[in-house]
Amino acid sequence: MGQEEDLPSGFADEIGVEWIDFDPERARARIAVEPRHLQPGGIVHGGVYAALAESICSAATFVAVRDDDMVALGMANSTTFLRPISEGHVNAVARARQRGRTTWVWDCELSDDEGRVCALVRMTAAVRPRRD
Repeated sequence: MGQEEDLPSGFADEIGVEWIDFDPERARARIAVEPRHLQPGGIVHGGVYAALAESICSAATFVAVRDDDMVALGMANSTTFLRPISEGHVNAVARARQRGRTTWVWDCELSDDEGRVCALVRMTAAVRPRRD
C-alpha cells in the first residue's frame, strides 16, 4: 500500500477497518468481526457492510485525486445483502467502474473468510475541489 499518510482514519478506525491495499483501479480492506458489529440476531449489521464499502471506495478515490487538490465525497451507496456473516472477517474488494472528472463509480464485493459473496455494493463518489 501507499505511505503512512495514505491511510484513512476517523470513522474507518472506529469500525475497525484494516487497509490491505488501494489504488485508483482496485482496493481491498477488511473488518475483523467483533461483538460491536453484530445486530441482536448475532449477524453483522448491514451498516457495517455499507460503511466498509463506502470507506474503501472513498479512500481509493481520494488517494487518486488529492494531488489535483480535489476531495472525494460519498454521493450514493446501494447495498444488496446476500448471506450473513457472524464471525471471522468482512472482506471487501472494490473495483473502479467509472473514473470521471467529477464522479467515480465503484463496485464492491464483500465476502466471508470462505470467499462466499455476502453483499454487493455500488458506490458513487463525487470529486470536488478541496475547500480549506
